[in-house]
Amino acid sequence: MTTNSAAYEAIVRAGPRLTQLKQVHAHLIVTGYGRSRSLLTKLITLACSARAISYTHLLFLSVPLPDDFLFNSIIKSTSKLRFPFDCIAYYRRMLSSNVSPTNYTFTSVIKSCADLSVLRIGIGVHCHVVVTGFGLDTYVQTALVTFYSKCGDMRAARQVFDRMPEKSVVAWNSLVSGFEQNGLAEEAIQVFYRMRESGFEPDSATFVSVLSACAQTGAISLGSWVHQYIVREDLDLNVKLGTALINLYSRCGDVGKAREVFDKMKETNVATWTAMISAYGTHGHGKQAVDLFNKMEDDYGPIPNNVTFVAVLSACAHAGLVEEGRLVYKRMTDSYGLIPGLEHHVCMVDMLGRAGFLEEAYRFIHQLDATGKATAPALWTAMLGACKMHRNYDLGIEIAKRLIVLEPENPGHHVMLSNIYASSGKTDDVSHVRDGMMRKNLRKQVGYSIIEIENKAYLFSMADESHPETGEIYRYLETLMRRCKEIGYAPVSEAVMHQVEEEEKEYALQYHSEKLAVAFGLLKTVDVAITIVKNLRICEDCHSAFKYISVVSNRQIIVRDKLRFHHFQNGSCSCLDYW
Repeated sequence: MTTNSAAYEAIVRAGPRLTQLKQVHAHLIVTGYGRSRSLLTKLITLACSARAISYTHLLFLSVPLPDDFLFNSIIKSTSKLRFPFDCIAYYRRMLSSNVSPTNYTFTSVIKSCADLSVLRIGIGVHCHVVVTGFGLDTYVQTALVTFYSKCGDMRAARQVFDRMPEKSVVAWNSLVSGFEQNGLAEEAIQVFYRMRESGFEPDSATFVSVLSACAQTGAISLGSWVHQYIVREDLDLNVKLGTALINLYSRCGDVGKAREVFDKMKETNVATWTAMISAYGTHGHGKQAVDLFNKMEDDYGPIPNNVTFVAVLSACAHAGLVEEGRLVYKRMTDSYGLIPGLEHHVCMVDMLGRAGFLEEAYRFIHQLDATGKATAPALWTAMLGACKMHRNYDLGIEIAKRLIVLEPENPGHHVMLSNIYASSGKTDDVSHVRDGMMRKNLRKQVGYSIIEIENKAYLFSMADESHPETGEIYRYLETLMRRCKEIGYAPVSEAVMHQVEEEEKEYALQYHSEKLAVAFGLLKTVDVAITIVKNLRICEDCHSAFKYISVVSNRQIIVRDKLRFHHFQNGSCSCLDYW
């Protein structure tokens, strides 16, 4: 055995442990091997693995003429260990040293650009890829798809993907994930279908993205198929996959199924527990959410994080569990040393306000003045909703005006002020606010509702006439509403613009997007629950109407709105009108 190989073995034995590596380095210098490029390359790689980035850099500087192997080793290591700035810096040093990069170089550097979401630098690297002839390399192209996706440029990601001569499962996964993470769930699902048509078998990573896309759109049929596939193929229900399934069932209205998945998981983490707690919260099961949170603590589960506390506090807010919420908020700092952020503060204001503790909620906001957080619009928006709910119009008008100063271009604040004026009988002020919105060209966000029938999603907007069966849908809805009126339903006209005539108000209310979606669902299905997804909060009139429709149709109606779920059955809602 040569001295050189003995030295190499000593480096390997030291492993990624900084103290031992420094001792071996000192020994190399003493024995005359301190400038051996091969030994230093191994030493540098292990120092980087030990996350001793400063020491790694000093070692690198001691190499007189770094070659492509050394550069690629350190670029790969810094990229893999999430030192993206250092990775890019070594890449630039490699170019200035006239050392030619390889496909391995570009794959690592592009990954670091993706980690940093630095579009301009990444485009420069992409240009260099093309110039040096690696533009058609599968690994480089896959890295570019991921890079453009993380930077939000899905058009460029799609262009790179479409030009790939040979596509891999990893490349398909990158595109599916990219669309899903950029909020383009429908596109993600279409790419998944194309992937399967092209003969590629999905893996766990594919399914995590597809399930997340299904959760976004409410595509329960595809999500259930994925779950059946996982069971049928005996795929490992790992943490990511299990958590994605919990989110799917939760967001598609089946919290019981979400809990089944949770209980079957052999391994869980804080994200899994938080997903299940959040599922209970959004469905109005506040007590179960708090009980699960307590179990997380008592059974030595994962340590809750800031997101977990948002889920618990939100659950308390939606269920009116004020005392439990106060205790949870206190435990956050006392037991875990976590500093409450804006989301936690908003949950507290929402919880106190919904429960009618307006003065306490108002004081809570003012106590945040010392930290400068009371100016956050979200706090005042939560307070404003509570004022409208409990008909404290004077305070509501004051807060709405404050919000308009903070966010003058947000149409929602103007609409809320207008509605509060209308509720308090100040019709002149209603006209003034509406005129101001027209002058500033401020428009309320358009509401729409989605329902899935036989694996196909249908979208409805208010007074929508785009559906080929519009006539039949409208006639059926009119029959439904007539039957509802016979058993006590009366339109809640406060929910629409107050300057229109009473007859027009009733017409506008009757053809809200969620009513059209429910009518279509009842028309096209038999003896199954109707589930719709709405992009805004369900309006007061639709909430009232669906309780009556659940009686006359003898069906369960599930509505997922912007904030939570409503399960209508036998004339009542799961929220118990606390929403």
